[in-house]
Amino acid sequence: MTGQIFVFSAPSGTGKSTIAEALMERVEALAYSISHTSRRPRGSEQDGVDYHFVTRSTFKEMIEQNAFLEWAEVYGHLYGTSLAAINAQISAGFDILMDVDVQGGRNVKKQFPESVLIFLLPPSLETLEDRLTTRGIDDPSVIKKRMAQASKEIKSCSWYDYIIINDDLEKAIYEAQCVIMSERCRRVRRMDWISTHFKTS
Repeated sequence: MTGQIFVFSAPSGTGKSTIAEALMERVEALAYSISHTSRRPRGSEQDGVDYHFVTRSTFKEMIEQNAFLEWAEVYGHLYGTSLAAINAQISAGFDILMDVDVQGGRNVKKQFPESVLIFLLPPSLETLEDRLTTRGIDDPSVIKKRMAQASKEIKSCSWYDYIIINDDLEKAIYEAQCVIMSERCRRVRRMDWISTHFKTS
């Protein structure tokens, strides 16, 4: 059985990374797509674990070689997903968890129409701004930009397959897990198993 792609998108500060980490711990046979980026590591980030950190010139060479399933420039930095890595994981039967913006989500859906798109929403824009301020990573000018971007991104949630509201973190993780497990139970994903284990005429 080939794997499935699960795309998670959300405004910065919604809790997407936290939910993704929880899913990786709780859901078996789930692989995380590690993106390439031209930005420098932050804090304790490690190459090959959090991102594949490359130079801007290397990233552009990969674009020219059509090496990315999707890529985008966000706040002056380039981010992209290796097409070869995704194909290898899918062929090995792993479901893949991708953390991309709405532009990336559209590109993934174009190339993999069967992919499942999940949008994470904050309870409100006011709550999102509070979260961005409380985490203390960005200065006020950056937070202002992130809030403006969030308003634009939220408009795109209407074309996602599932919407999860992160008002309660544990509930949001549970709902995301339910989406993955439900998709795994679809008839089309069970037919190979059925044909192997049952002789049907």
